[in-house]
Amino acid sequence: MANLWSGRFEKGMEEIVEEYNASINFDKRLYDCDILGSIAHVTMLSEIGIVSEEEKNKIVDTLQQIKTEIEEGKLNFTTKDEDIHMAVEGVLIKRLGDTGKKLHTARSRNDQVAVDTRMFVKKEIKLILENLTYLEHVLLEKANKYHDSIMIGFTHMQHAQPVTIGFHLMSYFQMFKRDMERFIDSYERTDYCPLGSCALAGTTIPINRHRTSELLGFKHVTENAMDSVSDRDYILEFMSAASICMMHISRFAEEFVYWNSQEFGYITIDDSFCTGSSIMPQKKNPDMAELLRGKVGRVYGNLIQLLTVMKGTPLAYNKDFQEDKEGLFDTVDTLKKSLLIFAKMLEKTEFNSENIKKHMNKGFLNATDIAEHLVKINIPFREAHEIVGKMVKYCENNSKDFVDLTNEDLKNIDSRLNKNAMPDLSMEGCIKGRVSYGGTAPSEVLRQIEAGKSAMESFNFPN
Repeated sequence: MANLWSGRFEKGMEEIVEEYNASINFDKRLYDCDILGSIAHVTMLSEIGIVSEEEKNKIVDTLQQIKTEIEEGKLNFTTKDEDIHMAVEGVLIKRLGDTGKKLHTARSRNDQVAVDTRMFVKKEIKLILENLTYLEHVLLEKANKYHDSIMIGFTHMQHAQPVTIGFHLMSYFQMFKRDMERFIDSYERTDYCPLGSCALAGTTIPINRHRTSELLGFKHVTENAMDSVSDRDYILEFMSAASICMMHISRFAEEFVYWNSQEFGYITIDDSFCTGSSIMPQKKNPDMAELLRGKVGRVYGNLIQLLTVMKGTPLAYNKDFQEDKEGLFDTVDTLKKSLLIFAKMLEKTEFNSENIKKHMNKGFLNATDIAEHLVKINIPFREAHEIVGKMVKYCENNSKDFVDLTNEDLKNIDSRLNKNAMPDLSMEGCIKGRVSYGGTAPSEVLRQIEAGKSAMESFNFPN
């Protein structure tokens, strides 16, 4: 097929330039969005009298045939087609002649690619939200199952305070809930139709951009033609939300890796999400958790790559913008699969409560509870904090735990202390006492779970 701008040029491209310039090998993925955009565009052109009803019907029928043939693998494109937009139009013109040449009236590839990618991002956000919803429901189910099962809460990877497994899981529920909110917000700013902006300045032809927007299911029409063709903020925002979401997956996956180790033994991951060793027959490696942890790097990289592309591009359209798609496609694929795999892995992972209990006697997990109890008997918190610090040091020096301290030991530490001044130091007692809003008490975790369920039901998902 001759280049669609051949009237200006006397020479064709060098073969290596043609290959370097082409995007058909990856942007062919946009074929369905491209054809839908073209059908809406020609429908609008017929309504304003630029093409006849008969011509419109021929173009629409042929475009639908091309779509079917692409899906059935009957149409193969090469770098000579350059991109999916020219490839589809080239086939259309070959089949319809002059009628096919009318399709590109009052549009440019600049606004064509913009509408295609916006439609693609909208579609993929909906699918990502489906996977996030699945993951959130798994988290709610697991949190409910383990709402009163005790585990160790860490800060600085040091034993800090006792918490429940359900409480820990609900912290991740909140992270992914924010991710859902970010994607819904991102969808709103993506839901603007740029088609009809043409190359950068609009058109003299009396088109109806609002009608095209309506036919394509967009909520709004972009306001400025120059911005419409040069804007990639919606991709950057999507990639940013995806990067944050992948970071949350990576943090959770990291905990899976060390929870699964012999040193911790907190969880048992289903065999279907692990692999063995080629040399050590005893090994059961948490490979999916490790891979999920590692995948975040490529999503970060895609965001930084596009930010770098955009930082030095003057208005309006530039060929640099072709570099937005491979990173976008990779981010979409990586995030969707990561969410689905993690949700399924979590669903089939069980916590080993008995193993976790073996670790509970290390690190003076109930120290803060003693300090808070002393506050209740009118000892200022900073003073209480110092007293408990002395208790810890005494225990370390004498190989004791808090419960082993005698009245004499306590008096030696501080004259106000005695066994009767101590709170319930059991892990269950510590847990049950933390009933502050957002705390780890089982009753409060159950409230958080119910609030989470309500939040999932009240999400205003895009249609």
